[in-house]
Amino acid sequence: MKTMKINNLVTIVSLLMIGLFAGCEKDDYQETIGICPLVVSTDPADGDTNVFLDKVITVTFNEEMNPATLNAGSITIEGLSEITGTITYDQSTLTASFTPSELLTSSTTYAGRVKTTVKDLDGNALQEDYVWTFSTGENIAPMVIATDPETDETDVVINKIITATFNQPMNPQTINETTFIVMQGGTAVTGAITYTGTTVSFAPTVELDLNTVYTATITAETENTAGIALQSDYIWEFTTGALVAPTVISTDPENDETDVALNKVIRATFSEPMDVTTINGTTFTLNEGTNVITGVVTYSGTTASFTPSANLTANTTYTANITAGAENVAGISLAGDYSWKFTTGAFIAPTVISTDPEDEETGVALDKVIEATFSEPMDAATINTTTFTLTEGTNTITGLITYTGTTASFDPNGELDPNTLYTATITAGAENIAGIGLENVYIWSFTTLSATVELPDIGTLEFFGGFGGNAGLTNEGLNTVINNGGIGTTAASTLVTGFEDGLTGDIYTQTPLNEGLVTGGIFTAPPAPGTATSMAIAEQALLDAQALYNAISPAAMPGGTDPGDGELGGLTLAPGVYQSASGTFNISTGDLTLDAQGDPNALWVFQTASGLTVGIAGPTGAKNVNIINGGDAANVFWQVGSAATINAAGGGTMTGTIVSMAGVTLSTAGNAAQTVLNGRAISLVASVTMVNTTINVPN
Repeated sequence: MKTMKINNLVTIVSLLMIGLFAGCEKDDYQETIGICPLVVSTDPADGDTNVFLDKVITVTFNEEMNPATLNAGSITIEGLSEITGTITYDQSTLTASFTPSELLTSSTTYAGRVKTTVKDLDGNALQEDYVWTFSTGENIAPMVIATDPETDETDVVINKIITATFNQPMNPQTINETTFIVMQGGTAVTGAITYTGTTVSFAPTVELDLNTVYTATITAETENTAGIALQSDYIWEFTTGALVAPTVISTDPENDETDVALNKVIRATFSEPMDVTTINGTTFTLNEGTNVITGVVTYSGTTASFTPSANLTANTTYTANITAGAENVAGISLAGDYSWKFTTGAFIAPTVISTDPEDEETGVALDKVIEATFSEPMDAATINTTTFTLTEGTNTITGLITYTGTTASFDPNGELDPNTLYTATITAGAENIAGIGLENVYIWSFTTLSATVELPDIGTLEFFGGFGGNAGLTNEGLNTVINNGGIGTTAASTLVTGFEDGLTGDIYTQTPLNEGLVTGGIFTAPPAPGTATSMAIAEQALLDAQALYNAISPAAMPGGTDPGDGELGGLTLAPGVYQSASGTFNISTGDLTLDAQGDPNALWVFQTASGLTVGIAGPTGAKNVNIINGGDAANVFWQVGSAATINAAGGGTMTGTIVSMAGVTLSTAGNAAQTVLNGRAISLVASVTMVNTTINVPN
């Protein structure tokens, strides 16, 4: 029983060994068996077409092969007949290469065969012949597709490099003095031949003769990289030009030009490229009478330049001369000397033509870079901390000075102080590029904006477009509307006339001539429709109004300026605090523009101890307060010590929250033109009156 089990085990192991190594025949010389060698790829691949005629054919195996078995007998390539070649083997890539002894034939199908005689290092043979086919492309001969000069071209320069361009890459070894020939009649022209890309160049050893016919030839011995030659010689002719002397075609300054700059670079432009070695201080000269002006001569393109060593003299005539010693690249000289004259300008001092900030500008940003622009280019070396200064009283402000174009810039090292007068100065030491200084010192002043203040808290006034203190509100028109807000007073409801509550529908003493709509509700003391609740809301609003009046007063926000001496019309103001020196602000000579300068949180506070009057009498007397560059009407406040009158003639647009001690009047009875307030009309101890008024309450 035990013997049977052992026999069965041996049988099983034998079967497993046979299964593992089945598929490869025994070697002819030894009993080693293992993995079968296989062909895993060929190049060209099976079925490839348009294969190059100089193609090296490769076969890649799946394992290391015995190089001795890779030979002409085991790897063959057949076309119309079997072709000969050299076989090599690269063990690192497992690849055998067949290099044909001659070019393959065009438009021919070839069959490659790897025979079963090839073996791996263990002696295992290929199990069956591996056969694949590929086809070569058509025989396309190279050709010349362009030449320079072109065929029959005339007036060719005598230092011309002759070139020919092919339709495909060529074999450089076939491009030489025997395949690229240039002839003048029966005489060969000597030269250097080079080949780059698909272009061959012939550079004659000496210049060609003038007015002469030359013949260039690319012979049929010139071959491409596949060994295919031109089908025939390529021949073309060209003719050099006659003797033409170069000329001066323009000058700068022009002949007899006047008012020439003292630092002028004198230039002459030729009709053709010149020999740079002949453009020098001998052939290009500048004189003032018999005096020779020294300078540096340069040449670029077709233009010669003379840069004087020093500035020219004002109101002086100069003569420039190009001699016949100046030659073109063919060695041909000017036919004769070329001379021209010009006269320099008078002594003109530079000036400052603009500044930023402007003189007496107010509300200047604290991080402002101060700039001055000149009437002409300046010598940058003379624009420095000595010639460009900024002071505050007797204090000198330090900063970085730069100069670009015609503008000098002073960038203070730190922020300027708020609400402060500064003086900028450009001294006569600042000179133009001709060395001429400013005729006079240039001085200008500006005032910075007030210190940044926080937006005041308006409390419950946020919800009101009009508030009549303890005196009420009156509408005397048919087109009055309060958008996005309500109105209120601590007085009895009977002191609110001409309004309808858009929330409740309650009517407050309307007549056919005074009907106004309040979209955000009306809040008053009783009697009805006033209630105790609405009175409490109104009382809180009055407290908030008084608090706001105090918060934007000079006591809380000191340092306000008066840029227009009480008249704000026609001004453009940066954010800041503005206080009337006379106690009254008027906007009568034009519109007031508030420039937020891109700051959505920009704040304006206007303080007047007495009245505020916007607009003048007459049908066109309305004036506007406009806000630009990202400003918000919610951030504009008017603190008025007595009464505010807004466009009594009707019309116009006012901006901001008006907090008046003694009443606000918008338009007057009988005016049909609509008056707009983008803000709020708040009075502490007097009524608010409006006629055909639209109040847009800001968020």
